[in-house]
Amino acid sequence: MHKEHVYIGVGSNLGDSQGKAQRAFDAIRQIEDTRVLKTSSLYSSKPMGPQDQPDYINAVCLIETSLKPHGLLKQLQRIELEEGRERKGERWGPRTLDLDILLYGSETIDTADLIIPHYGMAEREFVMVPLFEIAPNMVMHDGKPISAWVANCSLDGLRRLRSSN
Repeated sequence: MHKEHVYIGVGSNLGDSQGKAQRAFDAIRQIEDTRVLKTSSLYSSKPMGPQDQPDYINAVCLIETSLKPHGLLKQLQRIELEEGRERKGERWGPRTLDLDILLYGSETIDTADLIIPHYGMAEREFVMVPLFEIAPNMVMHDGKPISAWVANCSLDGLRRLRSSN
């Protein structure tokens, strides 16, 4: 069975966010036909959008899975729900847990519920820096090295907390 390398973004800013990120990694390890290969350190970042909310804890993990993209999305949404995620349609609002498929192999997907590569990730230092930490030699879908993408990010407010391993 073919396995694909997939990068997942993890974010939380409600409750024990560091604990939620760790539990997310553990829950992802339990997904059928999926193996966690690497996890980044945890990072603290300022919220996007409304600033009247707590700072976020962010990380990225690399998995290997035989699940198709939408099957994986369903599993990640199940984990979000188990951690108390409520989908209110509020963009950039507080999150108990947010799990995003950033990259799924070299695939490009654009459906109503899934866009890969994840839209906006280039401008999000809380995605690009942890991604760079675990995949420093990655060439992005536009042919540029990830280091060029990271160089264009504002690193204001981003702080590495600790290794997740």
